[in-house]
Amino acid sequence: MTKYVYKFTEGDKDQKDLLGGKGANLAEMTRLGLPVPPGFTISTEACREYLAQGAEPGELRVQVTMALRNLEDETNRRLGDRHDPLLVSVRSGAKFSMPGMMETVLNVGLNDASVKGLAEASGDERFAWDSYRRLLQMFGRTVLDIPGEVFSDAIDKAKATRGVLSDVDLDVDDLRGLVREFKDAVLEHSGAEFPQHPREQLDMAIRAVFDSWNTDRARLYRRRERIPQDLGTAVNVCTMVFGNLGSTSGTGVAFTRDPATGRPGAYGDYLPNAQGEDVVAGIRNTLSLEDLAASDPASHAQLQKVMRRLENHYRDLCDIEFTVERGQLWMLQTRVGKRTAAAAFRIASHLVDEQLITMDEALSRVSGNQLAQLMFPQFDPKAERTRLTRGMAASPGAAVGKVVFTSAEATRRAAEGDTVILVRKETNPDDLEGMLAAEGILTARGGKTSHAAVVARGMGKTCVCGAEELEVDAVAKRVQVGSTVIAEGDLISIDGSTGEVFIGALEVVPSPVETYLEHGLERAVAEVDEQTAELVQAVDRLLGHADQRRRLQVRTNADTAEDALRARSLGAQGIGLCRTEHMFLGDRRALIERVILADDAAGRDEALAALLPLQRQDFEDLLTAMDGLPVTIRLLDPPLHEFLPDRTDLAVKVALAGAAGTDTEETRQDRQMLWAVERMHESNPMLGLRGVRLGLLVPGLFALQVRAIAEATVARRRAGGDPKVEIMVPLVGSVMELYLVRDESDGIIAEVAAAEDIPLQIPIGTMIELPRAALTAHRIADAADFFSFGTNDLTQTTWGFSRDDVEAAVFAAYLEKGVFTISPFEAIDADGVGRLVQIAAKEGRRTKPELKLGVCGEHGGDPESIHFFHATGLDYVSCSPFRVPVARLEAGRAAVHGEPARR
Repeated sequence: MTKYVYKFTEGDKDQKDLLGGKGANLAEMTRLGLPVPPGFTISTEACREYLAQGAEPGELRVQVTMALRNLEDETNRRLGDRHDPLLVSVRSGAKFSMPGMMETVLNVGLNDASVKGLAEASGDERFAWDSYRRLLQMFGRTVLDIPGEVFSDAIDKAKATRGVLSDVDLDVDDLRGLVREFKDAVLEHSGAEFPQHPREQLDMAIRAVFDSWNTDRARLYRRRERIPQDLGTAVNVCTMVFGNLGSTSGTGVAFTRDPATGRPGAYGDYLPNAQGEDVVAGIRNTLSLEDLAASDPASHAQLQKVMRRLENHYRDLCDIEFTVERGQLWMLQTRVGKRTAAAAFRIASHLVDEQLITMDEALSRVSGNQLAQLMFPQFDPKAERTRLTRGMAASPGAAVGKVVFTSAEATRRAAEGDTVILVRKETNPDDLEGMLAAEGILTARGGKTSHAAVVARGMGKTCVCGAEELEVDAVAKRVQVGSTVIAEGDLISIDGSTGEVFIGALEVVPSPVETYLEHGLERAVAEVDEQTAELVQAVDRLLGHADQRRRLQVRTNADTAEDALRARSLGAQGIGLCRTEHMFLGDRRALIERVILADDAAGRDEALAALLPLQRQDFEDLLTAMDGLPVTIRLLDPPLHEFLPDRTDLAVKVALAGAAGTDTEETRQDRQMLWAVERMHESNPMLGLRGVRLGLLVPGLFALQVRAIAEATVARRRAGGDPKVEIMVPLVGSVMELYLVRDESDGIIAEVAAAEDIPLQIPIGTMIELPRAALTAHRIADAADFFSFGTNDLTQTTWGFSRDDVEAAVFAAYLEKGVFTISPFEAIDADGVGRLVQIAAKEGRRTKPELKLGVCGEHGGDPESIHFFHATGLDYVSCSPFRVPVARLEAGRAAVHGEPARR
């Protein structure tokens, strides 16, 4: 019999694949002797079997029965007993944390009889009926798919009738009335009575948690976080402990450090006389842990000890859920907590100073994506501003956008190109799509551990929570603070670092981390507060360690001296790709047209000669900016028709002139141009006359560029520089193509060297961007000094995708259907495109062991792809200037993770 059910005493924190993160950590806390209510976990394997077959495995019901009876014996109570009932919670728990994405049902086991037993056993009738209405509310929404508003509207109506503001002010008669209303709602919406049998409730709740793995919001979250869709969730069945037993009870969420800033010291939210999801739901504004210390010093002291023990045990920031039941502390969950980018760097540095982790471990605790977030601009502190209100600084950043009040509207406007701020009373899991689309999130309720705050931090979104002055009216589509009204579509600015909300769009300035990366540590910390200076110093420390540990060099993709200088200031170690086609735009386009339209060789040579000094100056400027560092210049790649007028526009112009009988010099030139455009027209130009084919079939074009490169190198040498230029031939599919270009190029370089009496050693390599090039790399390496993988075109030609055509039309559906977890143009397709890279690297080096290997596609700046390139044994990655620091950090992390270089 396959084992599907495990008691909390049977697992540990290393069994997340089997028990899910929540179950593994509950088992670990149990093993540590912490106060965890007894329970059991149904494995992720059971979920996968259920989802595959559409029903629970046959053994599961038997194993749940056995585990439940053991639990009843341990607690000396029976599930749903009419005198002293055992009640349980049923909670999801996947391997990876997915806050707010899946389901929970509390108080399972209550019914019309056991609610009276609960009142008798607890001595608190109000508590019993409050627990029953919570079960009905959660069961109805989660298990029976009844809209949550059916229940929340009834509660709001009951509060309005009583003239109270909070749920806790409803008395026992109010709660009995809500139970009746909720049971009627269940019958009306589901067509069946609320199940009174406790075991039926339990089985239905377990199935609902399994089903929640495949909800739209859960799938959307996994796609964004790159979590595999086939892992499944565990189900944790835990003895209920109650925070809604009066003023000596409560529930809370705590962090061993501030997850927003990284500041040391226990931090969290607490709600007295509350249960389960109340804190995270954000429906009531919370108290602090200091308030708990004042009202219940014994429980607070015990919580502090537990938190310290957990942080020491996990050696990281821990996120904790707890309940106090009449002065008794219970631990309901712990996990390594999600944190903002700033907190990640500060905490990693702090833990090194506290000698809890090594520098290598600290580097593994941060990521390139987090560093990129810290490089985003911030609000200019000197800009004029009108503050609307202030809430809690839940997730840092500066966000400006148009106000929207629903997830659907946020998604719609974002798709149209607007930047939006999602404004809600409080968010719930159904708001995920709108939260993803929004630039920032603002709520009137909830604390730093509310749903909005936790999800926003995990996504790196700016968030301000608990701005109590906000009167949010989603129906009227407006929000009001005093006499100031903000309508949907109006611009606001929110500062997730201070909690401030401003009317209109504030100006932004470079972040302190961006200032540090471009201008150095001293300048960056000169005019900032102590906390910001600490962050910048933590970034400097970890990025410096990454530079020490990494094997991969990091170059940049740059076509101008300005871009090259910026990239160099950000730590680029050379240029991995200079796209020369960008140098033929603007005023120079007319010269290219003359090359194409020339009637004879003399006319073409004249046009090429006019381009030579311009190209030479381009390359000289680039070599000056990158003096002493390698500069890889790619010869002209795109099809020549891209430099000519639009075919349709030109044809219309010529036709109109013909119809009017016009015969001027301009019309004759237009006809000649149309003839050239028609002659060069291709059905699929990206697979036509471009790259090396262009150099072989259009005489003099590559020769012009090679001569300009050689002469620019000579000019830099004479000026006392140290140019290190490399020539890259694009789109090679056959070694003979490269031999032909190389023979011509070597001759030109030797000619320039002899004429100038300066020796020139200019490596000539190729861009591997066709599957055939990768598969024949052992031959191409004979003629190449280096390979640079053009992973953009290699992805297009491997998949058969035209990127411009399919990204909008196909990829959204492919992501939705699970064909992709992420676009292959965003992260390397390791199994397909990556396999070709591995083959070419191995075969190329078999022919030429010291063959230099790099990558210059956009994947060179993608954190996940960088780890792949490190493992494949490449020498460098090249990316856009902004991504250079990200690539430096990730290259260091790849080395720390110990992935072997395959040389």
